[in-house]
Amino acid sequence: MDVKQLPGFYAIAAADPGRLAVIDTDGSETTYGELLARVNQVSHGLRARGLGNGDVVAGVLPNGIDAVVMLMATGQVGMYYVPINWHLTEPEISYILSDCDAKVVVVHEPHAKVVPTADVGTGALAEGQPDTAPADRSSGAVMWYTSGTTGFPKGVQRPLPGTEPEAIAPLYAWFFGEVVDLVPGDEVHLVTSPMYHSAPCAHTQFALHFGHTVVITPRFEPVNILELIERHRVTNAMMVPTMFHRMLQLPEEVRTRYDLSSLRQVIHTGAACPVAVKQGIMDWWGPVLYEYYGSTESTIAFSVKPHDWLARPGTVGKPAPMFEAKILDEKGDELPAGEPGMIYVKSGLGTFEYRKDPAKTAASMRGEWYAPGDIGYMDEDGFLFLCDRRTDLIVSGGVNIYPAEIEAALLEHPAVADVAVIGVPDEEWGHNVVALVQPVEGVEAGPELTAGLLEHCAPRIARFKHPRVIEYRDELPRTPTGKLSRSKVRQEYLDAM
Repeated sequence: MDVKQLPGFYAIAAADPGRLAVIDTDGSETTYGELLARVNQVSHGLRARGLGNGDVVAGVLPNGIDAVVMLMATGQVGMYYVPINWHLTEPEISYILSDCDAKVVVVHEPHAKVVPTADVGTGALAEGQPDTAPADRSSGAVMWYTSGTTGFPKGVQRPLPGTEPEAIAPLYAWFFGEVVDLVPGDEVHLVTSPMYHSAPCAHTQFALHFGHTVVITPRFEPVNILELIERHRVTNAMMVPTMFHRMLQLPEEVRTRYDLSSLRQVIHTGAACPVAVKQGIMDWWGPVLYEYYGSTESTIAFSVKPHDWLARPGTVGKPAPMFEAKILDEKGDELPAGEPGMIYVKSGLGTFEYRKDPAKTAASMRGEWYAPGDIGYMDEDGFLFLCDRRTDLIVSGGVNIYPAEIEAALLEHPAVADVAVIGVPDEEWGHNVVALVQPVEGVEAGPELTAGLLEHCAPRIARFKHPRVIEYRDELPRTPTGKLSRSKVRQEYLDAM
């Protein structure tokens, strides 16, 4: 059946119940009809517990069918769904549950002790409930918790649309089509990252609204990803730059073993991607990398398609449809093309607020404009280039130095598996540039490697940007989606001084 004219998951599942919806982490398959039946049962089950429009449901769930069910069940009965990182400690999970006022919590069996009052899986909610559509359907929303750079995490809450899902699905389908060329039809989406993060969660949801088959991985493993792409003829996926770097480190004989010709869109976000890394993947996979820049708060604010990026390597794109952007200096004055400053965006897709924190909401805004916290500049044609996060900026000898630029240069060296560049206080210079390098397995850390890395930097970045100190680490802290925690690296380094 041609699903291109059907407005989203619920309509597609009703019209084409035999369509393959999900291939789970264990290889088990669920059709659209089976998924909709379970989703409807859980929607009824939530209402049977006394929940209504605007109430909050939380899930402490790994990647898998239960996470998908909770996402789609709350999405048709006007509820907020809070996916929680199951790697968090018990106090961290308890804080989020208290802050969001979750009335129902669903957990995976291993986490049952963390939340003794929670439902283990979706079975209890679904049991005895009808599999027909609930009455008075209305769109829910996902409320992701984000900590930004400091402090306790805060829920990013958007007003509920107040309309049934079928009324808003076409708008979002149009938007995704404009920015990353995704369209409804017989496509296959690969989930490579934890679904408690905003981008993987949103892409899973909209893959189903497009009628795509969703293939779910429990975690990112380079060879497994390549195997799944070949086996299921994956056409689109969402990844982050550190994944690309790890795959490029695979031996040539492994990289050429798999047929990746089905790929049409590999969408990446979450962190700046070094030019050499992105170019290396395009050389391998072809011009299939789509990039967007934004945040949990701003959603997709800028986007760039493969050929535009190849014409302007390093850009994260132009403002997405329904978005405006400008670059401001510290006084709030708009800067001309080519001048780095704070990035501000304004969305036509609606507003947000930090749950229970109007002060934090106000502090992140300048009128209708939101600041994601990054420094960048736009060229004459309106393409944005990122420099770094404001909190990671290094000022040495009165000169602004962006750690991401130095990290990108060092990552081009074949001996570097990972790197974090930080600024360390110095009486004379203000800050010194320090590089903490994780060597590739089998490479010996020492003076010879240090000399090689500095020599490698010479033709790539100006001498004043070169690290004054290079130290070596067995591993660097990254989030499950691949974001480097420079603040944690910096604090650990300073504590050890």
